[in-house]
Amino acid sequence: MPPSPFRRAPGARPRARLLPRLATRVLAVLAVVLGTALAGPAPEARAAVTLTRVTDFGSDPGALTMYVYRPVTLPAHPPVVVALHGCTQSAQVYADNSGLPQLADQDGFLLVLAETGTANNPNKCFNWFQTADNRRGQGEALSVRQMVSHAVTAYGADPRRVYVTGLSAGGAMTAVMLAAYPDVFAAGAVVAGLPYDCTRDTSPYTCMNPGVDRSPADWAGRVHDAYPSYTGPWPRTAVWYGDQDTTVVPRNADELRDQWTALHGLSQTPTRTTTIGPDATRQDQYLAADGTVAVEVDRVPGIGHGTPVDPGTGGEQCGGTGAPYFLDSICSSRWIARFFGLDTSSPGDPGPGDPGPGGGSAACWTASNYAQVQAGRATTSAGFTYANGSHQNMGLYNTFVTHTLKESPTGYFTIADTGCP
Repeated sequence: MPPSPFRRAPGARPRARLLPRLATRVLAVLAVVLGTALAGPAPEARAAVTLTRVTDFGSDPGALTMYVYRPVTLPAHPPVVVALHGCTQSAQVYADNSGLPQLADQDGFLLVLAETGTANNPNKCFNWFQTADNRRGQGEALSVRQMVSHAVTAYGADPRRVYVTGLSAGGAMTAVMLAAYPDVFAAGAVVAGLPYDCTRDTSPYTCMNPGVDRSPADWAGRVHDAYPSYTGPWPRTAVWYGDQDTTVVPRNADELRDQWTALHGLSQTPTRTTTIGPDATRQDQYLAADGTVAVEVDRVPGIGHGTPVDPGTGGEQCGGTGAPYFLDSICSSRWIARFFGLDTSSPGDPGPGDPGPGGGSAACWTASNYAQVQAGRATTSAGFTYANGSHQNMGLYNTFVTHTLKESPTGYFTIADTGCP
């Protein structure tokens, strides 16, 4: 019998043993869910993104490979985004189709791509379901942590602005990183992934479909157990799902929401609901007391299992459909960068490197939201404050929430709490 995709390949380093019945039942599931091709005409070829392989990032107990995409123009102490590919994919495929390198160029962040291979998992899935890999201080989780440490020391990246995102098994591994290293990651975005530690007492295929319903407190407790001495703050978390996903069913979006809202001490009822993008993606946001979005759930209509992309050259477009599991719908990477606070442009607004009409150098003001509005640098609507120009949400309109706003060009303001100009 071929090796189960939820276990190590023969000859690989030993791993925690899963229930024997998984070996046969999971193979049937994966014949559908982890196929390497999708029906339809061959996609248009795209130029490959140039990645740099890093071989000396640490002891690498999880036997992963590190790649870096470094924009030609990178600011001092840039943010870091870690990207984790899905099953059957590679770092190169994820870079070529997710749109993240394009956004790294535009928004000025360092992109780190972790890659697993068939020696770890026959279907090249991150082992989100195995305790040897999904716990702090060991296995694949520690390898990814070491990549972040290397990015900070070798590239001078900002350790306070480290983020993680990934698809499917990479999405589940994103939840692992947020749970195991909440002191490292400021925020994460789980795309078609699963709640942390679902497989503690349930098989992986049951977690994937039909999913597992647990209480918010139970889910939150599993994250607490990943790092018992940690007292917060918890990473901000975005969740992205296709509403027709039959591989990792949308119930997991609800369970992820329950897990992370409970950690933040929030209700499971959204603070506000809007529609975004060309396909009217439903966006539910759960706001913390200071008005920041602590948890966000984005439900993309009409698509199945994959990363939502919107190929094209428009300001809100990104990515390509040149490989399986990249689905033409909405540029999720753009909205994820926006959630992370990395998006330096808005529709119709000047992008980085383009000062816009009138030019001008950056100027900065630190004040309460109330004072920013009174000074004409922001506006208020429905009790919230929005920066003029960028329209970034600054939180509640009051004298208690304080932000630094950067003005560049004249009349265009962005939140710059981590450094200005």
